[in-house]
Amino acid sequence: MPYFVAFLNKVDPKKDKELLEIHIDYLNKHIELGNIYAKGPFMDHSGGLIIYKASDYDTAYKLASEDPAVKEGSKP
Repeated sequence: MPYFVAFLNKVDPKKDKELLEIHIDYLNKHIELGNIYAKGPFMDHSGGLIIYKASDYDTAYKLASEDPAVKEGSKP
């Protein structure tokens, strides 16, 4: 199965802090489902990287787009 990488940038530090828990819950759910290979924040705390496992680009894009942090402002 192909892998797709998404870079997420922090947009609004206050909003990002409010969304962090539901963002991590979303990612952990998809790790358990096998849709995410790896995830993690950048060392400078400017955002993070997610590696999706998906059958195609559209599926990976949908997974990224449904992330609560993305819905509220970050772009995959």
